Amino acid sequence: MAATTSDAGTRRDFLYVASGAVGAVGVAAAAWPFIDQMNPTSAALAMGTTEIDLSAIQPGQQIVFKHRGQPLFVRRRTPAEIAAAKAVDVNSLPDPLARNDNLPEDALANDADRATKPEWLILIGVCTHLGCTPQVSTPQMPQGDYGGWLCHCHGSMYDTAGRIRKGPAPKNLQAPLYTFLTDTHVKVG
Repeated sequence: MAATTSDAGTRRDFLYVASGAVGAVGVAAAAWPFIDQMNPTSAALAMGTTEIDLSAIQPGQQIVFKHRGQPLFVRRRTPAEIAAAKAVDVNSLPDPLARNDNLPEDALANDADRATKPEWLILIGVCTHLGCTPQVSTPQMPQGDYGGWLCHCHGSMYDTAGRIRKGPAPKNLQAPLYTFLTDTHVKVG
């Protein structure tokens, strides 16, 4: 029995659609490795955020973590350090901007804008002069004139809020984007 013209047209249409669908699947399968290579690696995704348990850090103590390949200073400040940082006139600072990724770019460097919670100061530990790592000041080993950090390479001194006070560094230490998950856990990045 011979096929009618309407049956032949239907079969031909089906073959065109089926061939096109198979071809599209083939092109997508061939293109997928090229598209997938543009995704960030698992190592890059792991470096994107850092969760930190703050419960072991005592008042006056600083712990250094690694975040995105840079040192991350997490300091639990004492009431005296907080009071000293609040007493500073922002207009007297070499860099009056907060440099805090959690705030607008034009936020001032007063102590309230340097730390989301006054007790906790979280900063990228890279000197803004030449990228060295400043040393923290402790009662056992004071560093600089302001009780914060001292970059020994060229003498840049930062206070207890991470603000540049003396030396060649042009900017305050950067505060990264962070969120407190609980009172003792923070997510950076």
